[in-house]
Amino acid sequence: MGIRRSDFGAAKSGLPIDWISRRESDRVRARRGQVRISLFVACYNDTLFPETGIAVTRVLERLGQTVEFPMEQTCCGQMHYNTGYQGEAVPLVRRFVKMFADAEAVCVPSASCVAMMREHYEFMAAKEKDAGFLAEVRSLLPRVFEFSELLVKRLGMVDVGASFPHKVTYHPSCHSLRMLHVGDAPVRLLRAVRGLSLVELPNEEQCCGFGGTFAVKNADVSVAMLAGKNRDVAETGAEVVTALDNSCLMQIYGGLQRAGSPVRTMHLAEILASLDETETGDGA
Repeated sequence: MGIRRSDFGAAKSGLPIDWISRRESDRVRARRGQVRISLFVACYNDTLFPETGIAVTRVLERLGQTVEFPMEQTCCGQMHYNTGYQGEAVPLVRRFVKMFADAEAVCVPSASCVAMMREHYEFMAAKEKDAGFLAEVRSLLPRVFEFSELLVKRLGMVDVGASFPHKVTYHPSCHSLRMLHVGDAPVRLLRAVRGLSLVELPNEEQCCGFGGTFAVKNADVSVAMLAGKNRDVAETGAEVVTALDNSCLMQIYGGLQRAGSPVRTMHLAEILASLDETETGDGA
């Protein structure tokens, strides 16, 4: 039996063979302009909106990227942290760091989850007084991207080959707007979609009123904020509202549905995954 170069390298270095092979594969992908992307789908997407993770994978694979999905992933810890259970969130942070330590890039189709990571992970690790944990967090965070950031800033892609002949308006969620500062990346992606008519949302920077547990603890205020947001949506005449966070879209959809509105809500990834029927083979 012959010995592969990677076997020999692993034996000399003491590193696992699959680790060596993965690094060699990464170098090959890099020469081709490809990236090994690990998908962190977010727990609420996994539970309530699985179509978003499927759409993200379709878009990235259409672009020639390799997508991995670590099955052991759970939650980023945001719900615990924001509700005051900060100590209980630490094991989730440690788990996330462990799961994605070897990722070349981590894609997260949730601006609020990425905001949690960038705004709080380093602080939480420092508070644990664990130098190794802090170093791991600092090493991983620059490789974590919200979906639209990954496409535009990491992969340099705007036109992903999508086709969606509908009138669409975009709601910039609070986390994407104020914490991640994604800028015009989502809008640029939408403008490149064939057949899509993008209409500006009045008062777009106003919150939809969700805010996680805010909608439960301050229900009356949340409902009033939602009413204002949905009036603005109706004014656009759009068929679809899109955003980077399904949590916001869930809030907006609830108000629209109760009002009997035909307007749909779709995560950005679902729009970008759409293709012309003739391209999918579903056409006449």
